[in-house]
Amino acid sequence: MRIETERLVIMDMTMDMAEAVHLNSLDDDVRRYVPDEVFETPEEARETIEFIRSRYGSAEGPWIFAVITKDTGQNIGYVQLVLMDGGCWEIGYHIAKAYTGKGYATEAVKAFLPAVTEYAGIREVYGIWLSENAASGRVLEKCGFQVYFRGEGAYQNGVSEICKSVWRRKTAGQSDRCSFGQ
Repeated sequence: MRIETERLVIMDMTMDMAEAVHLNSLDDDVRRYVPDEVFETPEEARETIEFIRSRYGSAEGPWIFAVITKDTGQNIGYVQLVLMDGGCWEIGYHIAKAYTGKGYATEAVKAFLPAVTEYAGIREVYGIWLSENAASGRVLEKCGFQVYFRGEGAYQNGVSEICKSVWRRKTAGQSDRCSFGQ
């Protein structure tokens, strides 16, 4: 896959991205909000990229793609769709700390969602974030997600104050429904 925006390229992960994936995963936000996505060594990142690449073309994903800046060619993060229990898809994304606050996450998610959901025939995508991670909530809101739950819920193998939202692709016909968040 390759999607271009004004400032970004969203593309398949490649093995030569292991060092950047490793370094991007080490910031405090990743450790705090998605600790299972921290890669302490480049080798851990390489192993994960091998798995990611093995999932391209599969119906179940996860589909994880690099976010690259056009001006510098730097790998600054990722955007992903992951199939959850109940047959629902969840969005995920991370932009490295040095690049946050510049609208890159919003730009990447806005470009990624319509393209990948059209390609895969997905009509609904869910977003879950810790209530304290207001920046993530703002990204999803700017991308058209609608909040439908705020309160205690499952997050990263525990229970936390979370928010859940849903995005629906604009298509003719009925929306696919799943048991997630119902």
